[in-house]
Amino acid sequence: MTETEVPLMDSEAFDLLSEARAMSREITGWRRHLHENPELSFEEVEATEYLGKILEGLGLHPVRRTKTGLWADISGHADGPTILIRVDMDALPIQEEAAVSYRSRRSGIMHACGHDGHAAMGVGAAKLLMAHRASLPGRVRVLLQPAEEKLPGGAPQMIEAGVLDGVQEAVGLHLIPFVGQRLLRAGEVSVVEGAAMASPDSYRVVVRGVGGHGAMPHLARDPVPAAAAIVSTLQTIVSRNVSPVTPAVVTVGSIHGGEADNVIPPEVTMTGTVRTFDDATRSLAETAMRRVITETAAAFGVLAEFTYERGYPVLVNAPHATRAFQAVTGSLLGDEALVPGEPMMGGEDFAYILRKTPGVYFWLGCANEELGAVYANHDPRFMIDESALPVGSALLAATAMRLLAG
Repeated sequence: MTETEVPLMDSEAFDLLSEARAMSREITGWRRHLHENPELSFEEVEATEYLGKILEGLGLHPVRRTKTGLWADISGHADGPTILIRVDMDALPIQEEAAVSYRSRRSGIMHACGHDGHAAMGVGAAKLLMAHRASLPGRVRVLLQPAEEKLPGGAPQMIEAGVLDGVQEAVGLHLIPFVGQRLLRAGEVSVVEGAAMASPDSYRVVVRGVGGHGAMPHLARDPVPAAAAIVSTLQTIVSRNVSPVTPAVVTVGSIHGGEADNVIPPEVTMTGTVRTFDDATRSLAETAMRRVITETAAAFGVLAEFTYERGYPVLVNAPHATRAFQAVTGSLLGDEALVPGEPMMGGEDFAYILRKTPGVYFWLGCANEELGAVYANHDPRFMIDESALPVGSALLAATAMRLLAG
């Protein structure tokens, strides 16, 4: 069998989507509990306890726990390969504005990225797989991971704890209302083979001059025009350093300096993000930024301190796992449900897992205009069409079963 061939699987004998839809109320209940009780990255203590008890109630033993993370194995009839299903469960420091009855009970914290739904779908997939464990030619490991939203990410912590021991392939998903400019509705999915999500790096620049009176600029070393020139010059990093056919983004996200209209401040601080799809372009951008920032500051007679922090790696979907997922989608939902995808500049720490083992990460539609579920992830009005939840559970379970088939 070649790397890109996709074998048939026993799960096609099961109607996993109908089974998942029969569990809709249960999956939705799990999701709403998590939505009402959100916890920030590395603080998911209550979620870990809540979800661990559910897994144990489904018959998964042992459930292995870290402080804020857990996983368990579903073993089949043979000692075959191990496939990982990974979902995350952390919330964001956002005040919820969504008009739903199950709004967050915690001020300033919200599940604005859908991780409550991810966790619920992961548990739903576990329940489906437990019902068919006698047909599994190996095992499926279900990981409920903390802290996708905050560097250094929860994935490295779980990898260090041993969650990838023996794993051959992995599958993950993300609820999302858009692919490009197109709404991705509940019941639709999208996936990209190869580089699918960017490395989300961040940087900080401190331009240091000499403060003074605004009426006597000749006695100061003004960092403000230097900072303005740096902002302008940073726009050439991509346009004049990166190949026109290579995607990359350099954004200045914040700039702060001074307090009064008649005072030249001693320093200006700016921060931003860099997004790339390969390590060579990532390194090129960092090197070019350092040169541009340092030399532009020098031209203005001031100093610039440049700090660059690398975030998650590029997320790369493997050919075999991606095509297995596409075949599963056609079997469960019909080929029309698979919407052509395009790489996204967002970052995702599942990339750490895919650097260790091949796998696939897909986008699950959750938009519904009638419900008002049309706002992007991280928007305080973000909400989902919950009919997507059983679809996600079925796709996770069926993809894991297909990957087990070889």
